[in-house]
Amino acid sequence: MLRPDYPIVTERLLLRPLDPVADVDAVHAYQSLPDAVRYVPYGPRSRADVAENLASSRIRSTFETPGHTISLAVVLRESGALIGDVMLVWSSEVHRRGEIGYILHPDHHGHGYVTEACEALLHIAFEQLELHRVVARIDERNAASAAVLRRLGMREEARLVENEWFKGEWTTELDFAVLAREWRERRAAG
Repeated sequence: MLRPDYPIVTERLLLRPLDPVADVDAVHAYQSLPDAVRYVPYGPRSRADVAENLASSRIRSTFETPGHTISLAVVLRESGALIGDVMLVWSSEVHRRGEIGYILHPDHHGHGYVTEACEALLHIAFEQLELHRVVARIDERNAASAAVLRRLGMREEARLVENEWFKGEWTTELDFAVLAREWRERRAAG
């Protein structure tokens, strides 16, 4: 079992477990926005949907077995405002593979917060879980997300043309990945 030491502190952020009661309104503030959820697997959520999701057993802060996901609140250190959430999936123990994902309130786009939060997730993935490879899968139209993944040192490995019926249309998926050694080399280079 792995439980990261919370809160995870970065230059401008705190990453901490989502609170199933106290965080409902803050999470609803962005998960209810069509623009914010355009490229994530769910549509705009009602407050009741957010409360139910946060209370579900899918929202974890520890890894006990492969297949588990940690979902963490992204909180601004300066103000204490919850502005989004990030996730790290431990996909396979045998293949030592994981996946990252994220969503941020649109008011906070363009400030590097997702990159900063995902750097912390990659640290957990490679230094604590000792994964070999981490992937991210995005909609091709999400140029901002592709830019985040490139800033993280992830490379685009696949373009899957119209591979998924997603929210009423065929969408093209871009798959990005980074290996542990590549991540370490990039960090060592500064």
